Amino acid sequence: MYNPASRQAEEFINHEEILASIQYAQENKNNRKLIEGLLEKAEDLKGLSHREALVLLECEEPDLADRMFQLAREIKRKFYGNRIVMFAPLYLSNYCVNGCIYCPYHLKNRHIARKKLTQEEIRREVIALQDMGHKRLALETGEDPVNNPIEYVLDSIRTIYEIHHKNGAIRRVNVNIAATTVENYQRLKEAGIGTYILFQETYHKENYEKLHPAGPKHDYAWHTEAMDRAMEGGIDDVGIGVLFGLNHYRYDFTGLLMHAEHLESVFGVGPHTISVPRIRNADDINASAFEDAVSDELFARIVAVIRIAVPYTGMIISTRESKATREKVLELGVSQISGGSRTSVGGYAEEEPEDENSAQFDVSDTRTLDQVVNWLLELGMIPSFCTACYREGRTGDRFMKLVKSGQIANCCQPNALMTLKEYLMDYASEDTRKKGEALIAREMKRIASDRIRERTKQNLKEIEHGTRDFRF
Repeated sequence: MYNPASRQAEEFINHEEILASIQYAQENKNNRKLIEGLLEKAEDLKGLSHREALVLLECEEPDLADRMFQLAREIKRKFYGNRIVMFAPLYLSNYCVNGCIYCPYHLKNRHIARKKLTQEEIRREVIALQDMGHKRLALETGEDPVNNPIEYVLDSIRTIYEIHHKNGAIRRVNVNIAATTVENYQRLKEAGIGTYILFQETYHKENYEKLHPAGPKHDYAWHTEAMDRAMEGGIDDVGIGVLFGLNHYRYDFTGLLMHAEHLESVFGVGPHTISVPRIRNADDINASAFEDAVSDELFARIVAVIRIAVPYTGMIISTRESKATREKVLELGVSQISGGSRTSVGGYAEEEPEDENSAQFDVSDTRTLDQVVNWLLELGMIPSFCTACYREGRTGDRFMKLVKSGQIANCCQPNALMTLKEYLMDYASEDTRKKGEALIAREMKRIASDRIRERTKQNLKEIEHGTRDFRF
């Protein structure tokens, strides 16, 4: 039985409900009256149910699809403006005891270069990231209780937060590690993490178990219920996602939104972020071997409908995607992107030798962080290095209340401009600096509050004179 308030994975991600939703959507994909009604409902900015969203995803009427894309753009501008949050992944270790058939870290891969960073190597990686200009990291590690115990992750977080090099500092560490216990989530919370991120990969239980034939990750319920334990452990910002291409997109799209509904039903707040990666080639993994690949056109539609269905939730896209794809989905819903990323262990401090490969997947967008920032500025977007909400305690339901009321813009706009100014002063190329200064001058005029605008202006001057880390 489908029950979004249940704590049992197979009840809040209910197979029969997903199949019924898919059938309903396919039966109504040309139902103009229904689709027009859903678009009108979505204009109230309160989202749609998983079944309603799937109807939009299936819509075959070109004019209604155009309306859908336009609505996604409007919702994106309403809640996120033209701000794009920047981050980078940091891979600590690729030792792993799981058998995931889509990931080169799987236990049976005998030719990938296995690596685990020492705390001193982590220091070098973090300094390299700071010297790029990054302020926000996402920690990544394989699941291995011997090589990568929770104590190693906690030590690594402490090391990262302690490093201050020149004007650099990592101000927010998000964590993407395997499902664990409530106690361990409490320890992560005490260590000061930002968002806990865990991808479901696929919500189809039978296929999930086939894709994970060995290791702790084989346990579907343990993995799917991880966000409940994380929130029980005090982590109120969690990030979910699926790996599109592993299973049919309709099923996983529906499961993803059902998971968001479940968290909202049980904890009063949905996911802080949703990630939308697509499967990519890596070491011994051939992405073309998977039959459920998602085209660029369909991928854009998925992003747009997610934005309509969960208007308050941040959306993340990584360097798995090309420049062209990332540009297309930025306006449709994505609010966070990575830049200058390395998916190998120890790939920032020095280039990995050609005869070694410790990467989790091939990167499609290989530009430097400065090139990505420059590109965003050319698009009229504000590259934001802001971490203020997490550091000011604006997380979980407090954050969502501010977003839903529209008040968050009073913080986000000036914070984005001030952190961009820091980047321009400390790290940017001359061309990027010129473009950034011109954008800041334009965007300052859009700050509605005279008081906040004046205070931001003063802080920008202080940044020019060497002071750092202002925030609203």
